[in-house]
Amino acid sequence: MPVDRELPTPEAEDLLALTREIADAELAPKAAVHEREERFPREVFRLLGEAGLMGLPFPEEVGGGGQPYAVYLQVLEELAARWATVALGISVHTLACSPIANFGTEAQRRDLLPEMVGGTLLGAYSLSEAHAGSDVAAMRASATPADGGWVARGEKAWVTHGGHADFYSTFLRTPADGERAISCFHLTPDLPGFGAARPEEKMGLTGSTTAAIRLDDVPVPADRLVGEPGRGMAIALGALDSGRLGISAVAVGLAQSALDVAVAYAVEREAFGRPIAEHQGVQFLLADMAAAVESARATYLVAARRKDAGKPFSRQASIAKLVATDAAMKVTTDAVQVLGGAGYTRDHPAERYMREAKVMQIFEGTNQIQRMVIGRHLTAGAAPPAG
Repeated sequence: MPVDRELPTPEAEDLLALTREIADAELAPKAAVHEREERFPREVFRLLGEAGLMGLPFPEEVGGGGQPYAVYLQVLEELAARWATVALGISVHTLACSPIANFGTEAQRRDLLPEMVGGTLLGAYSLSEAHAGSDVAAMRASATPADGGWVARGEKAWVTHGGHADFYSTFLRTPADGERAISCFHLTPDLPGFGAARPEEKMGLTGSTTAAIRLDDVPVPADRLVGEPGRGMAIALGALDSGRLGISAVAVGLAQSALDVAVAYAVEREAFGRPIAEHQGVQFLLADMAAAVESARATYLVAARRKDAGKPFSRQASIAKLVATDAAMKVTTDAVQVLGGAGYTRDHPAERYMREAKVMQIFEGTNQIQRMVIGRHLTAGAAPPAG
């Protein structure tokens, strides 16, 4: 079912129409096969880059689309409704481009950013480590000063596009003022000692490769440092606020697709002499699913419009991520329920949507972490009760 959108300009309307056209022709027919075969869709990312969809929120002067974040996220949602792996990949790629776009030197922005945001190169974001998870401050992988640059050692975990990406925005511990701080580096797989481990065997999003990255005394040139030494935590957390909005949009697109499958099945499937869509129990289930999808969409758009207006949006981003991904899990589970036994088979995409939804409650900060972030925002400026 087409989503009724309120877009700011005719250009945005044309962009969404182009996105739907490409998604219907190039993504939807390939999704199930690629996911079943666990095949990474590199050629699809190249196609989307050529169509100008890989750098939409970045300025036009560096090769981006110059689009508001609220428009970019709705493009992600449309793509996710056809193939979540690809929409997730664009969200991660955008996250990977953000450090240089926002903190890079003039030379880095001039020399590196056009191919990155233009989609010629595919990016990855290397922040997590196996032992640390959401505790970013516990990372151990490091970079130490050396002649002409740095030497990187250690391992990064859960890297989306690991082994396939052309560049990796990587966060490593560096010495700073006598304490161990975190810095950001632009790493490429051609550096000696850089390698990817065997991809993880996952429950869902199996077309999206996730792998650990190993850094075995990797020599990193000085000009690969992004931003000031020791400022990596601020760079990472700032980008994650935007990344959480990307995941929110992907989750909503996935949930919308699950709702569409459930409605179509309920209209056609008959029980007790009439379509199951006419039974109140199923109608109520579908109504709750629709309410969850539309509420989640509204929540991520509120946060995106705050970002576009230059207002603080960290709390709203966490709320959007929490609401949208919990909604996706509930809606996809209910879609399987509407389809009954058919929903538990691979003859229908509902079971795949359910498997894909689960991880969205986990990456870009688990939903438990989002609740902590929201709670801290609420209590940070609260005055104690009088008396």
